[in-house]
Amino acid sequence: MKWNNFPLILFCSLSFMSFSQSELNGNQEEWTKGWTSFEPNRKEYPDHEEVLPEIINTDFYLENDITYLLSGNVYVTDNATLTIQEGTIIRCDTKNVASLVVTKGSKLIAMGSKEFPIVFTSNKARKSRKSGDWGGIIIAGSGTINSPASSKIIEGNFLPQYSSFGGDQENEMTSILSYVRIEFAGKKINQSKELNGLSLYALGSKSVIDNVMISYSADDSFECFGGRASMSNLISYKAKDDDYDFTMGYQGELHTIMAIRHPYISDTSGSYAIESDGYDKKEGYTNPESLSNIHIKNASLINLSDHTNYQHTTAAISSKNLSKLKLTDMCISGFANVVTFDKTYRSYTDLQYYFSLENSVFNVHSKTVLTQYESDINAQRLLKYNMYTNHFRNANDLFTAPFDKKNPKFTIKESENYTVMQ
Repeated sequence: MKWNNFPLILFCSLSFMSFSQSELNGNQEEWTKGWTSFEPNRKEYPDHEEVLPEIINTDFYLENDITYLLSGNVYVTDNATLTIQEGTIIRCDTKNVASLVVTKGSKLIAMGSKEFPIVFTSNKARKSRKSGDWGGIIIAGSGTINSPASSKIIEGNFLPQYSSFGGDQENEMTSILSYVRIEFAGKKINQSKELNGLSLYALGSKSVIDNVMISYSADDSFECFGGRASMSNLISYKAKDDDYDFTMGYQGELHTIMAIRHPYISDTSGSYAIESDGYDKKEGYTNPESLSNIHIKNASLINLSDHTNYQHTTAAISSKNLSKLKLTDMCISGFANVVTFDKTYRSYTDLQYYFSLENSVFNVHSKTVLTQYESDINAQRLLKYNMYTNHFRNANDLFTAPFDKKNPKFTIKESENYTVMQ
């Protein structure tokens, strides 16, 4: 590991790290137990019995004793509410590629439970499903965005009359998603048009997004375009592109999240556990006080790399266009770097203002901080008062059961004293 002559201030015992890590995990075994699936390609799902209509323009209820097929683009319109009962399974068409679009003014209420999660998955047979089998879930709200245009059009080839998002309703309740799995979604149509596992456009602060797992997305798992919705208990599992992506002035808090990546699964442009843009650089912004401002607490960002393949990894976090990130209680492991900044951050003073990482531990194999300005050594000081491994550790060496197929665990092993406080 390269440290650019950092002083090693204090060697910390693993007992201290283990205590911190139990807080970082948020007791992973409890909150992930029961409703998650880390082997979705092996799950046997029933065949569909009913096909959802293309337009849902009145209140509509999906029952868990019926398996549904989502085929093509299905729109929830005209202020209708789509309610999904706990335990409901929605198979998503791979030939007539499916997406669920909840338009402005309409609502999606999908309240699963630990025992009976709601599942959106590919309609292919087990062991034959793959990333990008279907489009994803798109929710358009009337919340605020930081853009010269107060209203914009969602990405993808959707009917224009159902594609607008954004407004001034920053406290709007657009959706409730709880104990939901989204599997094998995401599409990269081209460089400017992408479908994610879950795309959240200008959601108001009263929306509820918690206990959501997105597995094998072919693009981002979660992407927020503006809005104020805070979220908790989220899992992104082996996404091809970014795990959590923020842009257009998203301002919210994420609590207890996981991103589990693999070094051989990545987009050609580079993929990150967290990618944050303060604004859309193609359009600029109108209000410097409304740039993206995100607080993430209690997160595990893990790349399952080792000494044979870590050269394929990038930074865990990409911060661009004056995005502001406050990160606390993080475990960051298996990446090349902790964070990379673009050229909009012009000095160490900028970095201190727009970025902070506290009470965290990291295990990376190259420079901790990458910047576009000259003083690299100064930039590394940004991560002071956090702990790091004194040389790069493989995932298997560092964590208790990172490759467990049914329930991977990312508690740091209690073995030897190999952490350093910066």
